[in-house]
Amino acid sequence: MSQQFNPMRRRMLQGAGMAGLAAVTGALPVGALAQAKQIVVSDPGGPYTVAYRSAFYDPFEKATGIKVVSVARESQPVAQLSAMVQTRNYVWDVTTLTLSADIPYLHAKGFLEPIGLKASDYPQIMPEAVTSDWLGVDVYATVLAYRQDKFGENGPKSWADFWDVKRFPGRRSLRRSPIDTLEQALLADGVSLDKLYPLDIDRAFRSLDKIKPHVSIWWTSGAQAMQAIQSGDVDMISTWNGRAQAARDSGAPVRIVWNQGLYSIEGWGIPKGTPRADMAKQFVRFCADAQRQSILTKTLAYGPTNRDAFSSIPAARAAILPTAPDNLRNMRLPSPQWWEENRQKVTERFNTWIIS
Repeated sequence: MSQQFNPMRRRMLQGAGMAGLAAVTGALPVGALAQAKQIVVSDPGGPYTVAYRSAFYDPFEKATGIKVVSVARESQPVAQLSAMVQTRNYVWDVTTLTLSADIPYLHAKGFLEPIGLKASDYPQIMPEAVTSDWLGVDVYATVLAYRQDKFGENGPKSWADFWDVKRFPGRRSLRRSPIDTLEQALLADGVSLDKLYPLDIDRAFRSLDKIKPHVSIWWTSGAQAMQAIQSGDVDMISTWNGRAQAARDSGAPVRIVWNQGLYSIEGWGIPKGTPRADMAKQFVRFCADAQRQSILTKTLAYGPTNRDAFSSIPAARAAILPTAPDNLRNMRLPSPQWWEENRQKVTERFNTWIIS
């Protein structure tokens, strides 16, 4: 998943040397790259690169003759993309961006290359996954997961259960971020999924005050969250479904609870002004294909945005994906607009609260 945007990092990245371009493109200057039939695509690395290479990169190269050079992105993408557009020094041509965390800011600043996408042109794709300059290709969810060796078949089934330390004693872990965590606090306090926004911030922090003494780990990365639940360092956790599934696949007795999950859509955006924009647009459109997205799910436990992809996904695999109908109906998409308007002040308050 793309990491959440932190405006404070912008200053650090504005002056970055963009040395990664030479490392991944054989030191070709921008002018030469504009003529070369290749694009540089940024993704979160690890299993993402493996999955995207199989589903998108290699098939696109074969279909078009345009080489895809993939870069494992270490820094969060919004600040880096913004710096590229402002300096016109392009390290990559396409990157993964999330709808709730990244797109509102980039839209507002005009930092995304227009692609001309219309939801009506892609009726088989979730309408939320198509904007004029971004295409969502996979869906992940923040879910509750717990250890079955601790609770058996009678584990927590909601955020109210997670907050109930008497009925469900054990070590807990939450994400060290207000995003998703505030929603979970309100759901635990009785707010329904369809009534979350605008978030009642004061009520959310009162709810968080109740659970704070019982949280053993405030995780900051997906790898840390997976390790915590896989190793049994905690008995229940708020985590990304792909990380919980990876723990299950490794043999850990972990159960995923889809009820009251918060799903996010991740997909491709293009930094405005890249000299390889035409080839980048071809790549983005290529990734809308149902067959391509079905291949993605073989190695990533994330759901396709193209609903036709499910016809090519085995039933057992489809059942563990966020966009399976039985899973999706119990979740909701966080409000991109609310978080764009409130992220900075809420993050400051959360950071102060967490160390108090």
